Amino acid sequence: MNKGGFVYIMASRRNGTIYIGVTSDLPKRAWEHREGIIEGFTKKYGCKMLVWFEQHDDIEEAIRRERQLKEWKRAWKLRVIEEMNPDWDDLFELVCK
Repeated sequence: MNKGGFVYIMASRRNGTIYIGVTSDLPKRAWEHREGIIEGFTKKYGCKMLVWFEQHDDIEEAIRRERQLKEWKRAWKLRVIEEMNPDWDDLFELVCK
């Protein structure tokens, strides 16, 4: 049985550097980014704020959506963030409840 997943965007600050990822466990993955546990892009550029996410019933669907978003122009990515989260609040506490 295939498990669901999340597509998410981490940011360094409002309109700063953004990172798009996919995971089956959003609270755990967002925490790893916040704490700088995993080496890579988000640690290097300080992308610690969870500013957007989308839940999918199927992980393969989430992976397809992640790939689609990564192809988008930056302006489109910023627009999708601001549609869900106009103040660029850190949504970490929201997903950890």
